[in-house]
Amino acid sequence: MPSHALKRPVLLVLCACVLVAQSMVAAINLLIPELSSSALQPSHSEILWTVDAYVIAFAALLIPAGALGDRYGRKGALLAGLALFAAGAATSALAPDPAVLIAGRGLSGAGAALITPATMSILIQLAAPERRARALASWTLALGLGGAAGNIGGGLVGQFLSWRALFAAMVPLAALLALAVAVTTPRTARSAHSNLDPLGTLLLTAGLVAALFGIIEGPAYGWTSAPILGSFAAGALLTALFTRHALRAPRPLFDPRVFASARLRSASLGTATGFFGLFSLFFVNSQYLQGVKGYDAAVTGVAIMPLTIGMALVPRLAARWSAHPRPVVGAGLALIGLGLLGASTVDAATPYWTYACWLLVISAGTGLSMPALTLGVVTSLPPHQADLGSGLGTTARETGAALGVAVTGTVLSAHTDLTTGMGPALRTVALLVLAATALVVTGYGGRASTRTIASGKERVLSRSTGA
Repeated sequence: MPSHALKRPVLLVLCACVLVAQSMVAAINLLIPELSSSALQPSHSEILWTVDAYVIAFAALLIPAGALGDRYGRKGALLAGLALFAAGAATSALAPDPAVLIAGRGLSGAGAALITPATMSILIQLAAPERRARALASWTLALGLGGAAGNIGGGLVGQFLSWRALFAAMVPLAALLALAVAVTTPRTARSAHSNLDPLGTLLLTAGLVAALFGIIEGPAYGWTSAPILGSFAAGALLTALFTRHALRAPRPLFDPRVFASARLRSASLGTATGFFGLFSLFFVNSQYLQGVKGYDAAVTGVAIMPLTIGMALVPRLAARWSAHPRPVVGAGLALIGLGLLGASTVDAATPYWTYACWLLVISAGTGLSMPALTLGVVTSLPPHQADLGSGLGTTARETGAALGVAVTGTVLSAHTDLTTGMGPALRTVALLVLAATALVVTGYGGRASTRTIASGKERVLSRSTGA
């Protein structure tokens, strides 16, 4: 299949797949009140796991799922991911008890882990080099819009339907997307150099699960509690064991020496930073609009729509400057931080339009920085590991999102109510975003040839894969 084979219907289908997968991260948050009072009678811990099971499975399985797609075919991985996503949604919709609901959420998260890297990798394989930045901007837009779509969908379902309707609707939607993929999307060349490495996969996945558990559950258990400290210790130990194994194995899941690239490290940190700020906002948005402003669930979902404007309009503009990533990334992440600082000043008396203006600033920053950061991660790895590159980038996104929620929740818990805690929480996140932005800009470097970056990593990886 020639590199210029990316057609508009294919791009739209791939973006729709990733938008739906990402939307289920946020949609469940607006259904928590209805779930809590449902016939399932879930405990507080079971509610938390209903929210978190999807994110943990999604983030922890991204890298091995990406390697699976590289090795056995991206289109097949995408179709398998949609099937798992639908099966998990059906399980959740029919769940007779909280345990089955949580299991369904985890199964859908595993499907999303296959969907996301496969969509990006197919896009990269099919897009001509001169169109790659614009195509990645569209993919990144879909990823960002997924969070907003989840808020809108969750709000509408919470207002007018049962919580089961959200999961039930995902089943025919995933089937429709699978049909569209089968009809429109060509197969791409498999990589003979991609390795599944069962032991490395087990060590890395277990390490990520342990670390994510600590991040997500830290505010609930307490950061110094035995379960949280134990999970972080287990995560660090398992990650160290994976690194040792990968450096010695003849065909590892991926070579940790790829992180010798300052560009890859900075792009990964920048990606995590952007979603750290964005999901801290998602965490307080519905609470502020419903609890403080008094909006109902449906209006709350719609009220976040200004976040979609910058994400929709700015990426195409940013794609024109893709050869100069440092100022684009720096300006975009700085806008996210400044927008969060502005949002931290709102209270019950603040007009909605003032709040919406700060959402627009954050949206513009996201739309400006994320395409360049995505391209930075992908071009730091050789073409035959495109799925793995997408997995690394999306792992950074989901980890950043989990940290954003955890930090915001921790600061809020130190205050008596949202009115007094929202300002300090968002200011804390904003300052962390701005500090991380300085690190990203320092490490990112100036203009660089993506071909040089890729070929350099090809040489590093060829020594471990035997290519």
